Amino acid sequence: MFCKGQRRPATKVFRCHQCVSPNTHEKAVADGVNVGSEIYLIDTEITKQGSELKAQQHIERREKLTRKRRWEQQDEDESYSAKKLDKDVVNPSQIRTVIKTFKESLPDIFPDRKEIPKTLIFAKTDSHADDIIQIVREEFGEGNEFCKKVTYRAAKDRTDLEGNVIQVGEDPKSVLSQFRNDYNPRIAVTVDMIATGTDVKALECLLFMRDVKSKNYFEQMKGRGTRTLDHDNLKKVTPSAHSAKTHYVIVDAIGVTKSLKTANQPLITKPGVPLKDLATGVMMGVNDTDTISSLAGRLARLNKQLEPKEQERIREAARGLPLERIISDLFNAIDGDRIEERALTLAQQPAGTDPGDQKRQQAQAELVKEAARAFNGELIDLLDGIRREKEQKIDHDNLDQVLHKGWAKNSAEQAEELRQGFAEYLKNNKDQIDALTIFFDQPHRRREITYAMIRTLLETLKNDRPKLAPLNVWQAYSELDNYQGKQPVNELTALVALVRRVCGIDSTLATYDATVRQNFKDWIMKRHAGAGQKFNEEQVQWLQMVRDHISSSIHFEQDDLDMAPFDAQGGLDKMYQLFGAEMTPLIEELNEVLAA
Repeated sequence: MFCKGQRRPATKVFRCHQCVSPNTHEKAVADGVNVGSEIYLIDTEITKQGSELKAQQHIERREKLTRKRRWEQQDEDESYSAKKLDKDVVNPSQIRTVIKTFKESLPDIFPDRKEIPKTLIFAKTDSHADDIIQIVREEFGEGNEFCKKVTYRAAKDRTDLEGNVIQVGEDPKSVLSQFRNDYNPRIAVTVDMIATGTDVKALECLLFMRDVKSKNYFEQMKGRGTRTLDHDNLKKVTPSAHSAKTHYVIVDAIGVTKSLKTANQPLITKPGVPLKDLATGVMMGVNDTDTISSLAGRLARLNKQLEPKEQERIREAARGLPLERIISDLFNAIDGDRIEERALTLAQQPAGTDPGDQKRQQAQAELVKEAARAFNGELIDLLDGIRREKEQKIDHDNLDQVLHKGWAKNSAEQAEELRQGFAEYLKNNKDQIDALTIFFDQPHRRREITYAMIRTLLETLKNDRPKLAPLNVWQAYSELDNYQGKQPVNELTALVALVRRVCGIDSTLATYDATVRQNFKDWIMKRHAGAGQKFNEEQVQWLQMVRDHISSSIHFEQDDLDMAPFDAQGGLDKMYQLFGAEMTPLIEELNEVLAA
């Protein structure tokens, strides 16, 4: 996109995104802004090759808009390619095979999960989305709440033959809010919404059942999964999650990760989808200059192609506004002079003064909101579907079968590259970084490793090699070690566990807190098995608090007794009361034993 210039040279409304130093995805992952991804492939025969309708075969036909059905006999043999699937021809077996395989693969994709992770399925059309939703509910044996369509228009009320409302149609914002904040729906299906500009941070799985040719649009779609989320908030919607969101998985059932992508903007490479997506975003509150400019430009191009009858239909859907007026209002909403005039009014300042960027942003938001009032679901549908064909064929006879399912071939290769790169980095820097020196060459000093040492190692690693961010490397080792356990408590403890793995202290991948807990258990049992003094219940509770602190912060010092949770239990005075002169030696012993 190009940043639209403003007429008033002295006015700077928004910064052009080209003028801001770019952050690579690897750097964003390293900085904890985003999470990384893994790719899981599902290939089926009909998805890749299409199929054939035979002459004399009875074929069901369905209208796209009304979904009314009828049966008729096929006149002649007709082959349909993979590109025609779900547009001209629907094959329910193909959809069902993908969904069933996805369900069966979930224990492999998300081990140790009791519920389906929040999943977003990208469909080709609204009709395709409806087919997917029905099959998802059937295959998972769940009701309407489990899987819903997220779109820009409100669902119509369902009525019986007498016109009585059976089920009230849901507002799209309400469905999106449920998907973001509630346990259900677990799976959402979308064509256009959420593709850009809408955050659902708990989202951990993207299932692509549509291809995308635009590189930029594909990156925007993947962006729905990159958002980070801490453990407490993830557990609110996914109770069996054992840690913060560490990564997301792209389930590619269409070849989207392999297809050739162009660098062109979506509204050039995909004339239909970007128009709907842009209009939807504006209707839902998006007000940045690039989006408004792109939508206005696209509508201006479309306007030149319309027949008078189509112009009239658009006017009716827009509540009396002609398309020319809608386009004009959009361009006016990002006009520099109009923004400045509105900003001065909001600031209650005279012309020639500076209202400030905040008032200018508020002014543009108000102008865009006023222009966006013309948009509604009916209008967006009409703009997107004026030239659509009326019918699609449904192939009930050709049954699909899985050709391949599993992690992308390059996933293991990438994991091995990360493993080797991480190990080489540690070994090359063991003489320069104190924590590495101790881990590699002075194992007897491991009790001296502090939180600050590990923090220095983490910051140096992320600065030198952003791609080697600990949670990235953890996923690589998880795949290579076939690790099925819990995720690390935080980035620091993940780094310690990985260093222990590289140094050979641990022969297999294990979270640091699991190592600490096992060492603590062994130590307690050894102390209680001997003839010496046994710890009472209150003393054990305090020792467990020390253990938990070391699990998350690597090292324990007496100053830590002034912090939570120790301060609420009496702090230094209370621990000394419980252990007396043995307190300091005991702390030193725990630092040594638990880090073993």
